[in-house]
Amino acid sequence: MARYTGPVFKVFRRLGESVPGRQGAEQSGSAGRFRKLSNYALQLREKQKIRFTYGMMEKQFRNLYEKAARQRGNTGENMMILLESRLDNVVFRLGMAPSLRAARQLVGHCHFDVNGSAVNIPSYTLKPGDIIRVKDKSQMRKNPDSIIHNAMRRLREGDAVPYLQLDKAKMEGVYVTLPHREEIPVVCKEQLVVEFYSR
Repeated sequence: MARYTGPVFKVFRRLGESVPGRQGAEQSGSAGRFRKLSNYALQLREKQKIRFTYGMMEKQFRNLYEKAARQRGNTGENMMILLESRLDNVVFRLGMAPSLRAARQLVGHCHFDVNGSAVNIPSYTLKPGDIIRVKDKSQMRKNPDSIIHNAMRRLREGDAVPYLQLDKAKMEGVYVTLPHREEIPVVCKEQLVVEFYSR
């Protein structure tokens, strides 16, 4: 199945949620319009919400879940940490792109280096200590790559997450440490996803 490229607000409105993964998003959810759902429906909806939040296809998301399940510790938390460790997500969290979709496109067009080497795989899993930097050519270009400059100009104090460090002058960031679940700015019930895939 191809990746969904339509309006994301329609998907999240159907799920009764606001649109995550976008700078300045202020939409309110509409969960109150939904009747009481079965356990299966709740699990499915939560799985779809998280999957769309991170812009992943079903097979890709299932594979990531299975990787999380093989790790030691809480599977749901492991899953969220793996999601936050994706290169496209870190580019967005650092403020180098205005949305996750834009971050994915920029990574795919090879605008970033990781530890000095070009990486164009949005799902690339970062490790603590990895340095993510806007490539020199992409720093110097004004069009059509000004999306990076514009996104970074809109960064506000307090936008940063504690597991990342940004140097705006150098246009680079560091994935300092694996996040704790409470530090991840995604409101979801990942345990429902574990229950869904454990059926």
